[in-house]
Amino acid sequence: MGAETPKQFLELDGVPIVILSLRRIAACPLISEIIVATRAENVEPLNARISQEKFKQPVHVVKGADSRQGSVAAALKLVSDNTELVVVHDAVRPFVTVNQVTRVIEQARRHKAAILGIPAMDTVKEVKRASLPEDVAVITATVPRERVVLAQTPQVFETQLLKQAFAEAEGDELNASDEAGLVERLGQNVFVVQGSERNIKITKPSDMDLARFYLHSEQKTA
Repeated sequence: MGAETPKQFLELDGVPIVILSLRRIAACPLISEIIVATRAENVEPLNARISQEKFKQPVHVVKGADSRQGSVAAALKLVSDNTELVVVHDAVRPFVTVNQVTRVIEQARRHKAAILGIPAMDTVKEVKRASLPEDVAVITATVPRERVVLAQTPQVFETQLLKQAFAEAEGDELNASDEAGLVERLGQNVFVVQGSERNIKITKPSDMDLARFYLHSEQKTA
């Protein structure tokens, strides 16, 4: 993002993005407990800010790690083995809908593992970069677009399945870009539920402009 403030704490209309994302997740009646992983220095202030929201579910703020996988692992330690499902959501996806959260949970109940995703609209190329400048690559294959989806969150898994996936990844010293990647290693099918182009992950400055547009358009139709 290039800002001094971590992107999840940047504000849209005076509200931190992480709070907007939490509001969406907490609005789903199927969610019974929430665990938020953040940097050590942000645990207390974020916990204080969350307490102002008066969520129906208990919310716990824990120290995360330098990677997404490490942060999810830290949160996962607080999840009881008796918990049916774990729902993992990016702190910077504030436009997921209750309907989307509900649908992906329902599919995970049926199939043990499900994520939100959207079809790739652009042609997808496989490339290699060896011995080339950083901004240059050579195409090695064209991937059929109908075989490609862009993964989003929430990603939902049976608790024991996800814990097993994390344990095996730790043992193999493997770091994946999302939880589905770890679960796939176990030979488990992961099902994709139709997401939305509005369920953006805010990662760069231009995303903030788009996020403001989405937020204001929602406010007009509310």
